Amino acid sequence: MRIQGVLTAALLLTGAASAQTRGAPTPLTVITHDSFDVDKKLVASFETANNARVRFVKGGDAGELLNRLILTRRAPLADVVYGLDNSLLARARSADLLQPYKSPALARVPAAYRLDDAGLLNTVDYGFVALNYDREYFRKAGLALPKSLDELKTPQYARLTVVASPATSSPGLAFLLATVNHYGEAGAWQWWREARLNGLKVTRGWSDAYNKEFTRNGGRYPIVLSYASSPAAEVFYADNYDASKLPAQAPTGNLFLPGSTWLQLEGVGILKGAKQPALARKFVDFMLDKGVQADIPTRMWIYPAVGGTPLDPVFKFATQPELAAVKPGLTANPQRLVDAWVTQVLRAR
Repeated sequence: MRIQGVLTAALLLTGAASAQTRGAPTPLTVITHDSFDVDKKLVASFETANNARVRFVKGGDAGELLNRLILTRRAPLADVVYGLDNSLLARARSADLLQPYKSPALARVPAAYRLDDAGLLNTVDYGFVALNYDREYFRKAGLALPKSLDELKTPQYARLTVVASPATSSPGLAFLLATVNHYGEAGAWQWWREARLNGLKVTRGWSDAYNKEFTRNGGRYPIVLSYASSPAAEVFYADNYDASKLPAQAPTGNLFLPGSTWLQLEGVGILKGAKQPALARKFVDFMLDKGVQADIPTRMWIYPAVGGTPLDPVFKFATQPELAAVKPGLTANPQRLVDAWVTQVLRAR
């Protein structure tokens, strides 16, 4: 018993000495949009490897997140931000929110998907903002699908459609940019005004639109602005999902109307004034690590940025649209377009 007691005491002293040598874990705060989700085991492995303690803060939809970061830039809320995208980068750059860091892992990201040369945002994933529809609703209603945005704005279809606001949502802003790219500014404001007059529903963010207003989730609207990968998610989360026995069809489909889709690139970056810049750089690298990249598709339902990352078989339902060329200068100042949308559409009588 005495020998066992001596051994136990020695082990405790050794553990205490080891903990003292390592020191207390370094805190790292990461602010994200509300849809962020990564396996807790992967985060725990990052913490162990770096003697860190990561705290995640949800900042709302991506547009709301950016607004919060701008309002608090003199006293940053976090060290790292994830979820700003190509439609928001220009505004984040002009607000001087980010400090540059280019992860070595960016070498494995195709050049077409890299957000910027300075490294203000390192691309983590990409997706296609697109309209989805509820197949069962249209089947039961005996209603044909609209074939164009011009048709979508009519009373027959506008009253069946819900989208997120461009002022507070990154998918909403992406859709706004797509319509301006398609119609030009004057034509886009006219489209939006007519669509709203005819019943188009605008919500604060993607979550409200998809999880509350979409008919698949108990809402009233069978057409919703979401992502081209959302039909794959519907299959994945169905009861008794089996990757080896995929159904013939997803319960939702993509409505790739010309002028309605947009390529979204999401990134991770380090905020100016970060308290832990060295650890923040390691977290940026972590988000591009193969483990996180493989975890992203069936958690956030977007494509991993690192080339060659395997996808679950369910992604056969994530059809990809043909994208229209983006007109020069369209994304130079998206906030100007948002402000114009608020004036020309939201406040129009």
